[in-house]
Amino acid sequence: MKLTIKDIAKLANVSPGTVSKVINQTGNISQQTIEKVNEIIEQTGYQPTFSARSLATKKSNLIGLIYAGNINAEMNHPFFNDVVNSFKNAVGNLGYDILVFSNNKFSRDKQDYLARCNHYQLNGCLIIAGDRIEEATLELDKSHIPCVGIDIALSGPNSSYVTTDNNKVSEQVVTHLYLNAIKDVAFIGGPEYSVVSNIRKESFIRQMNLFGMNTKDEWIQYGDYFEESGYQAMNRILAGSSVPQAVFAVSDMMALGVLRALKEKGVRVPVDIKVIGCDDIEACRYSDPTLATVKQDKDKMGKLAAYMLHDLINEDAEPNSVQVDPELVIRDSCLMDNHA
Repeated sequence: MKLTIKDIAKLANVSPGTVSKVINQTGNISQQTIEKVNEIIEQTGYQPTFSARSLATKKSNLIGLIYAGNINAEMNHPFFNDVVNSFKNAVGNLGYDILVFSNNKFSRDKQDYLARCNHYQLNGCLIIAGDRIEEATLELDKSHIPCVGIDIALSGPNSSYVTTDNNKVSEQVVTHLYLNAIKDVAFIGGPEYSVVSNIRKESFIRQMNLFGMNTKDEWIQYGDYFEESGYQAMNRILAGSSVPQAVFAVSDMMALGVLRALKEKGVRVPVDIKVIGCDDIEACRYSDPTLATVKQDKDKMGKLAAYMLHDLINEDAEPNSVQVDPELVIRDSCLMDNHA
C-alpha cells in the first residue's frame, strides 16, 4: 500500500503540515521533530508526492498558458507554437509544469482566469497575444498573479512582456527594397483590428513615405495570418488596375498563400514580383521559391519569457518589457535581378 503524508504524520504523532514543512525544509520545526519525521520517512521508504511538496510552500510550480482574446492565436500557428516550445523547455529546466487553459466554455460561463489561477494555486501565467482581448485577461493582468505576455503589452503591477520590435520589421523590409530600386510595394496585414499588424502597417507606410516610395489603397490588404487569407488578398491585388513590384505579408503563412496565387496566375517570383513574409517558420526553407522573410527570434522570445516570469514569481526583478530585434533573411523569393 502506498503511504500518504497523513500516514507519516500519524506514525510521527505530528500534523500533516509539520511533515510537509520537514520535507520542504521550511518553518520553525524543532531539530528533534525533524529527525523523528526523517527517520520514519527513511524507514518506510516514503516518497513525497507533488502535492505534499507544495503544501507548505503554497507553490504549485505550475504555470498557466493562456491563448488570450476572443480571437486567439490557436496552438497550430507555427510562430506561437515555436515560442511556446522554447518557453516550455526553459520553464521545465526551472522546475515548472504548464497548465493550458481552454477559454471556450469558460467564456460562455463568464468565469475568469484569475479565479482559476487561484483555484490551481498557479505561480504565474504566460499570455499569448490574441485579438479582441477579453475582460478576464485584463483582470488577470491587473492582479497579484505574475504574468508575462508574448506580443501583448501587459501593464499590471506584476506583469512583463516580450515582443519583437515590430516597427523595425517593416523598416527593414522597406529599406531593403528601396536600396534595390524597388519603389512599388503592396502590404498584406493581419486583421484590421490586430495591434501587432497595425504597428507593422503604420511603420510600413511611414517608411514608404520617408523614401518617397509608392503604395496604393488597393495594395493594402488584410488577412488572418493564415495561408488562405494571403492567397485571397493577393488575388484582390492582382485584380486591381496595376500590380506592385513587391509584396510584404506580415506572416509567412500569408506569404505562402501569396506565392500560390502568383503561381496560379503565371506571375514569376521573383522576376515579376518579389515576396517577403515575416516569422521565419520552417516552411520558408522548403517553399518554391524559398521564402524571404523577417526572422523573429522565437527561441530567444520563449526563453526570455520563461526567465522573466521566474524572476517575477521569486520577486527577483521588477516588471519590465523587452523588445527583440528582428532579422531580414533574403531567400529566392526576393532575389534581385543581379542575383537572379
